[in-house]
Amino acid sequence: MREDAPTALDLPPVDPWPEHTQAYFDLCAETQGLVPNVLRAYAFNIEQLDAFTAMYNALMLSESGLSKLEREMIAVVVSSENRCYYCQVAHGQAVRELSGDPELGERMVMNYRTADLSARQRRMLDFVVLLTRESASVSEDLSLIHISEPTRPVGISRMPSSA
Repeated sequence: MREDAPTALDLPPVDPWPEHTQAYFDLCAETQGLVPNVLRAYAFNIEQLDAFTAMYNALMLSESGLSKLEREMIAVVVSSENRCYYCQVAHGQAVRELSGDPELGERMVMNYRTADLSARQRRMLDFVVLLTRESASVSEDLSLIHISEPTRPVGISRMPSSA
């Protein structure tokens, strides 16, 4: 196994990368200072890499009722529940940067319940934990979910269907 391999599997990356992949990795290196291992791990199969990045971009960057910070908060809390250290570090850093509050990122990783959150954010994260821990117990009738500020109802939008 190569010392700098992103996984324990011996999956050599495509060489050379297609132009669009090289451009994406160059952008990551420029903006983040590195190409995340989660992307490098897919570099053995460009079709799978493209599918992963499309899913990530749809979840994290598309139009939504959630801010970028709230999406990163969700990612940290899910990663903490799943005990994925890599994702805790990556998404925790994003929370620190987006919020301008280093402590918030740490609290999201360790125990979001101790963070100074709005009522809406707290309910959102409580729901995410429920989905992560007990997805089979959650009814498909999402109209039962009500996330709100004390005086203003706030909805959570569904992902658009691919129909």
